[in-house]
Amino acid sequence: MQGENRIPKKLDTSLTISQQNSRYVYRFIKRSCDILFSLLGILIFLVPGFLIACAIKWENPKGTIFYTQTRVGKYQILFKMYKFRSMQENADSIITKLKSQNEVDGAMFKMKHDPRVTKVGHFLRRHSLDEIPQLWNVFKGDMSLVGPRPPLEREVVQYTDYDKQRLSVKPGCTGLWQVSGRNNVGFHEMVELDLKYIKERGLYFDFKIILQTIKIIIFPNNAF
Repeated sequence: MQGENRIPKKLDTSLTISQQNSRYVYRFIKRSCDILFSLLGILIFLVPGFLIACAIKWENPKGTIFYTQTRVGKYQILFKMYKFRSMQENADSIITKLKSQNEVDGAMFKMKHDPRVTKVGHFLRRHSLDEIPQLWNVFKGDMSLVGPRPPLEREVVQYTDYDKQRLSVKPGCTGLWQVSGRNNVGFHEMVELDLKYIKERGLYFDFKIILQTIKIIIFPNNAF
């Protein structure tokens, strides 16, 4: 629940880095699938991506098409994440004015009727189409198709050691949080879902999440 007091938990020793890195076969197959399917996705979305770019430019001819943001990845390594721009150009500079209207608890900012979101951006975000450029991040190896949401630096500053366990694997374009209610799920619940995924992740689990993600793109689950 939003605003709840969270009782600190002990670190889950089952999520040690050495244990995560010892799954050689799974990690090899997962990385191979990431390369193959991200490349395939880039090719499939060339035409839709071009149409999205035209729509963004039509709404704001002087604005940029892509939005680049620094995110925190595996082992807290920073990387540049790419998205289609869904907000006005100065969105990051005015977020401090909106923090009091944050609609989720914990180290994350979400606002259902965010005034920074453009009309085209609202449609893109609702169907998660703004995240298509992240396929390039997957191909490069910054991200995986499935994994925890990549946080912002300002969010990680607020993390407890328990929360930081979600940074023991590569972040993903989609994940258990995204298909489990997304913005209806608070920060602490998101952490628990991420840790559940990390402990139980496997090829079948990843494939199941990808199928659920495709369904959500067609039938949105309150994404904003």
